[in-house]
Amino acid sequence: MSKLFDLSGKVALITGASSGLGVHFAHCLGAAGASIVLAARRADRLASLQAELTRKGVTARAVDLDVQSGKSIAAALDAAGRLDVVINNAGISIVKPALDMPEDDWDAVVNTNLRGAWLVAQGAARRWVADKRPGSIVNIASILGLRTIGQVAPYNASKAGLIHLTRALAMEWARHDIRVNAICPGYIETEMNGPFWKTPGGQRLIDRIPQRRIGRPEHLDGALLLLASEAGAFMTGSVITVDGGHTVSSL
Repeated sequence: MSKLFDLSGKVALITGASSGLGVHFAHCLGAAGASIVLAARRADRLASLQAELTRKGVTARAVDLDVQSGKSIAAALDAAGRLDVVINNAGISIVKPALDMPEDDWDAVVNTNLRGAWLVAQGAARRWVADKRPGSIVNIASILGLRTIGQVAPYNASKAGLIHLTRALAMEWARHDIRVNAICPGYIETEMNGPFWKTPGGQRLIDRIPQRRIGRPEHLDGALLLLASEAGAFMTGSVITVDGGHTVSSL
């Protein structure tokens, strides 16, 4: 690992750490030297991941976190203690036509993807300001915050909101030496969606990506390490797209 991306002595909290990209981010930041605070609702999965990281020599611990609850967020941040980096990764999507989207489904997606990220960021920033310490927040947005597809209106809206929230917080908090940036992943293959990419529908989507391939979690490592480490010390309000060129494809 390049010293430029060295996170030794840093503590990173990852929300949504019990599955998918959250698991990968924990391994990535741990390999860079960070101590990891795993935050999610599924305690059994967090315990398994914590044990796996520990076997690899990574200092890791778990805290219970429901990002839809302000009280849970405050308790998790208190339990986490000193932090240097926050990865706002928790997110959900519900697939339904907009005409049929119930209010409760809209609220669940927006409260998780946008309101939850806002409250985690605010809670961490308040602690950094009080302690006069710098910090870095990396929001995991999506290319669907930049362009759109059907059937996921609240997801599209929440990720677009998260991108603009990133810029707003970066502007306000720069004076406190708190950096706020975002990553917009394109289609990334995970354990959950892996089989889909082998179907005709999945292949049609891949054919629309200029690089003609699906992304892998490790393709996000460069952006993640850049924004989390001192390598990105002069970056705040940045939104990095990692999508194989999908957002610049022809309409």
